[in-house]
Amino acid sequence: MSGRRVVVTGIGGELGSRVGALLEEQTWVGEIVGIDANPPRRRLRRTMVHVIEPHEHDAIAQRIVDANPHVIIHLGVWEPDARLSSHDAQLHTQAYAHAVFEAALRVPELESVVLRSGVEVYGKNGHSPQVPNEHQPLEPQSLFGQMLLGLEHKASELAIARGTTATLLRLAPVVGPHVPSPLGRMLRLPAVPFNPIGSARFSVIEDGDAAQAFVSATQHQPHGAVNVVADGSISIAQAALLGHRLAIPTIGPGWWAAKSLAKIAGAPVPEHVVELLSHGRLASNESMLPMLNFAPLHSTKQVLTRLYEWPSVIRIQPTRKVA
Repeated sequence: MSGRRVVVTGIGGELGSRVGALLEEQTWVGEIVGIDANPPRRRLRRTMVHVIEPHEHDAIAQRIVDANPHVIIHLGVWEPDARLSSHDAQLHTQAYAHAVFEAALRVPELESVVLRSGVEVYGKNGHSPQVPNEHQPLEPQSLFGQMLLGLEHKASELAIARGTTATLLRLAPVVGPHVPSPLGRMLRLPAVPFNPIGSARFSVIEDGDAAQAFVSATQHQPHGAVNVVADGSISIAQAALLGHRLAIPTIGPGWWAAKSLAKIAGAPVPEHVVELLSHGRLASNESMLPMLNFAPLHSTKQVLTRLYEWPSVIRIQPTRKVA
């Protein structure tokens, strides 16, 4: 098991950087190659990092083939309105996926692909109070859910073509101090819209816990989908109360107004977050321990409590004019 070669795409994001840092601590990991459009957010000493734009298909593919990894961890997934607009997030995600999965077909010693997916793939089947397991029908209604389902199909097709394992990690919304989370930004606004009908509930996953799940999947290489979700759930109104925010009952056209105001406040709300605020989003986490030998350290309530403890941005006026 020692000396495993690993390629991590999306290593420039907060989650990818955390995964890279954890991999460097593992004695069973040998060479690590990271690929992203941006450099890592942490100092990585053992990882060879290649900064490559998503449209540079041949360069991405060649770096992967040259690395000849045993495992590819594909984190090159852009959540709509996290760092990029919905349109650009979709284009970047598709471009990286095309290069990665094309290259994976040509990697001689590839054994496993670990994919960053999300509970958004369940669509209406994940609306509270439903708690879908990995065998529920996948009916994504949002752009992000459809993007993730497309990636799952690519990973599954690769597994069939190459006889490799494909681990599909369906993450709950990832929340952490440096994670560009549309949901996290929305919950930190002074007022948070919620659907007063039904008290919809949701769960999240802490970014460090999510990173550990990828390392565990890389080590154990299970085949199939696994929901990666923190224990417990909370309603939007309860979350707002936790952060001393004002919970605003919102129905019908009120959601359009809420989205517009949030965008003005610097927190654009993509459709998968509106879906969560309106209907909740839950998923069973019972497969994590048997399939990944992993359990999150932080509950949903603990993650959101920490969310509200982060310091806010304070704008300071300059003491003098500068050119």
